[in-house]
Amino acid sequence: MKKTTDHLSDGREIIYFDADDDGRDHHPDLRDLPPVSTTSQLRHDPLLNEWVVLASHRQDRTHLPQAAQCPLCPSRGDRRTEVPAPDYRVVVFENRFPSLSAAAEQPNDGTALVPRAPGRGRCEVVCFSSDHDGSFATLSPEQARLVVDAWADRTAALSEHPAVEQVFCFENRGEEIGVTLSHPHGQIYAYPFVTPRTATMLDSARRHHDRTGRNLFADVLAEERAAGERVVASSAHWTAFVPAFARWPVEVHLYPHRQVTSIPELDDHERDDFARLYLDVLRRFDRLYDRPLPYVAAWHQAPVSTGHDLAYLHLQLSSTKRAPAKLKYLAGSESGMGAFVTDVLPEDVAARLRAAGTEPTEEES
Repeated sequence: MKKTTDHLSDGREIIYFDADDDGRDHHPDLRDLPPVSTTSQLRHDPLLNEWVVLASHRQDRTHLPQAAQCPLCPSRGDRRTEVPAPDYRVVVFENRFPSLSAAAEQPNDGTALVPRAPGRGRCEVVCFSSDHDGSFATLSPEQARLVVDAWADRTAALSEHPAVEQVFCFENRGEEIGVTLSHPHGQIYAYPFVTPRTATMLDSARRHHDRTGRNLFADVLAEERAAGERVVASSAHWTAFVPAFARWPVEVHLYPHRQVTSIPELDDHERDDFARLYLDVLRRFDRLYDRPLPYVAAWHQAPVSTGHDLAYLHLQLSSTKRAPAKLKYLAGSESGMGAFVTDVLPEDVAARLRAAGTEPTEEES
């Protein structure tokens, strides 16, 4: 992998990821951009013991532009975008409308009950391909592997920032999920705190270890592999399964067979193997109904400074689509109480995904 770092006209960093033998010329950003907002702040919820991020400037972010106005496509001719180069393989840049910013300013003082803090951290955009009409599922295994390497690189780099406590790589796909740009891309959030979901999982893992002496995530993986009925696909280094406790209509977890805590710890074989298995699972998703499935793909990694003895890297892939023309909405029980009620059985979803298997292309064989 070859990295080329540059800066956009408002000072944001942009990083191109290419194959080792690819050359890359410098292409300056010729746009006249206003400064990036630094007004993000945190407020602590004493009822749930959680931080809430307030970023009101994001109301003005780009929303579902026409393909000809996509800000994630390469810059060509007189059309200037977030990517100054006329083409790219994988590119990462700081978000123009960040929820968190390294330069976030200290907000007005809160109270002893509800303290406030600057929303310091970093938000990055990861463009998986320059092809506006593609998706992660249409990437080649080599291109998908380059994305994995970019995730690993950014996780390692962002973890070095003194304000960062957790790095979260994710993809939102589909308007039903709330995506505002249709170009194939994901995001990375570098939080100044440990997120609530991670804190809950690590607390559960600690209690499980204290009770059994074993790793909770490894036990979940072992139980699913032994049962087999919810396994969607597996390979030499990874298993994809619908968990017995799935709460979303379509939900698949991808676990490496070796316990690691973050993406940078994956070796070359595990990264190659993940790229192929993940593409297989995504293509199964897209064959379930009459059009591509909306989803959220969320990497669970260990926080920067805690939980490394308990964490187990895995990816959760979930969709709100419960039927071809029906979505799962978070209604009273889910939104009001956080108690999920699902009307599909994990075993049935796993069977449908196995049946939706795709034959490997000649390139993948």
